Amino acid sequence: MQLLRAIGFFRGNILILSATIGAGIFVSPKGVLKYSSLNVAVSLSIWAACAVLTLISALSHAELGTTFPISGAQYYFLKRSLGSSVAFLNLWIKLFTHPLRLATESLLLSTYTIQPFYAGCPAPELPKRCLALAALWSLGLLNARGVQTVAWLQTVSTLAKMTVLCFICFTGIVLLGMGERENVARFENALDAELPDVSQIAEAFLQGLFAYSGTSILNSMAGEIKNPGKNIPKSLITGIPMVAVVYLLANVSYLAVLTPKEIVSADAVALTWTDKIIPSMQWVISFGISTSVFSTMCCTVLSASRMIYRASQEGQLPFIFSMLNKHSCPTTAVSQLIILTSIVIITSDLINLIRYSGLALWFLRGLHMIGLLKLRYQEPNLPRPYKVPLPFIFGSIAISLFLILTPLIKTPKMEHVYGLIFIFSGLLCYWIHVHLNQHSVSFVKVTCYLQLLFNVSPPEDHNEGISTEKSDLKEIFL
Repeated sequence: MQLLRAIGFFRGNILILSATIGAGIFVSPKGVLKYSSLNVAVSLSIWAACAVLTLISALSHAELGTTFPISGAQYYFLKRSLGSSVAFLNLWIKLFTHPLRLATESLLLSTYTIQPFYAGCPAPELPKRCLALAALWSLGLLNARGVQTVAWLQTVSTLAKMTVLCFICFTGIVLLGMGERENVARFENALDAELPDVSQIAEAFLQGLFAYSGTSILNSMAGEIKNPGKNIPKSLITGIPMVAVVYLLANVSYLAVLTPKEIVSADAVALTWTDKIIPSMQWVISFGISTSVFSTMCCTVLSASRMIYRASQEGQLPFIFSMLNKHSCPTTAVSQLIILTSIVIITSDLINLIRYSGLALWFLRGLHMIGLLKLRYQEPNLPRPYKVPLPFIFGSIAISLFLILTPLIKTPKMEHVYGLIFIFSGLLCYWIHVHLNQHSVSFVKVTCYLQLLFNVSPPEDHNEGISTEKSDLKEIFL
């Protein structure tokens, strides 16, 4: 068995829309406007700039996915360019940030689903967490059916959420076209508010770029994309601008109905917008938001599980995580992700955890670009179906440095220190890992039992390290 290449150009675009358009457009407008000092012109400019920065970064990362068209390409690439310790550091960070992101999305889905039942007051925590767990485990079961089942579900959910977002955008355009003074005044006086400083601009970009996260989904699933050398860059070039247009129109629609202060004070901008203009549509908008977040969760599970799968194939995680079920799905990798996410949902304060993970994620993006430059120098003759221009690579590094260093220098916080400690503690874990013996009899027995429990087997394209482990498994069975 091996992962199937079942995703073409159309489904690649659907994956980008599904992974990118999710909770961000319903949360980030508040943060972008807040750190833009309530300046409408600056806020909309940052949204447009975020799209450009995202496209530059995504096209730079696309070289990785097309050069190494395998699932979990980022992990394999870092190991090849910067060494096993850096690859493990990448794995260490993402092992915790992926469950954090998935837990955030699960709780957002449950919040938007339950909130209409509690008009006028916040929904209780227990029902929200129970529904979040139910949605999470349902998604895990769907992933066990294979990538084609999930891709079909994403296509349907993406069409549903795009319908709702188009309704929001169209309504805003109509309101502006009607020329009502209340609706157009905020755009006529867009520059009246004070301008933000450099640290505020960096924070605003972080808020906006959160809404654009998810564009790396194609690189993570490169092993399941048809003709990745062409389809990955083409899907990015068409998919990201579509996302940008939707985001800008949605923000214009929000500002046509709500004042900047109302947006900043709202917990759920889209529901506040609906209550003010069409209260009877609250259930429809709530359903659209929940659908949007669910499709984003699908992409998060696909991306994170393939990273775990590849790391296991390279010997940096237990061998059991590199096995596939009869639908060519890494069931054990998905299960590990679902279990960690469940713990986060039950026990964690998500707002603080999001602050801790932001620094780590942008640290990784800069690290990927440094590895890309080093690989070009070390292996200039390596076949590259797609080669990004050098200014894009240096631009991506500059973006990462700006977003990481500006908050650290201008407005240092304890969250930044915790993030740095968390990042470099991965090196200690790597040292411990390389001294563990995964081929001990007890360890291999556990692998055998888990293989029987999940009904999985090694892929056909395993490497030598996996072959050794496989022989150990045979000895245990015999």
